[in-house]
Amino acid sequence: MNDPLETPRDPASSNPSNIPAEQRQWAMFAHLSAIAGAIVTSGVGGWGTFLGPLIIWLMKKESMPFVEDQAKEALNYNITIAIVFLALWVLVFITIGIGLVIAVPAWIVIGIAWLVFTIIAAVKSNEGTAYRYPFSWRLVK
Repeated sequence: MNDPLETPRDPASSNPSNIPAEQRQWAMFAHLSAIAGAIVTSGVGGWGTFLGPLIIWLMKKESMPFVEDQAKEALNYNITIAIVFLALWVLVFITIGIGLVIAVPAWIVIGIAWLVFTIIAAVKSNEGTAYRYPFSWRLVK
């Protein structure tokens, strides 16, 4: 039964940005595809993390502006993370392994932050909010 004190839900209120559901869903997939890429390939910082956002961006950039924006944001963030992971590997090799003292804790912290920010981005984009990752270089414009 309906509660007489309950306010009726307006479908438009759940999407104040008026972005179509299909675009919001594809934008969410752009962010979540990085997690799928990390699982399937080499983990956080590997090439798989930016392959999914790149494919979605290339497929939808002409027809869905919100998806273009969010896929580009996911792509830039994952490229940034890959560069940071690569820089930490360079540190390890330059210091002949001593850099592992810095690199391993950094990889753990960055990996957890990457996962948290990626999930937040997926949720926000599914709500129709354009999410901006912190600490992301905007390499793809």
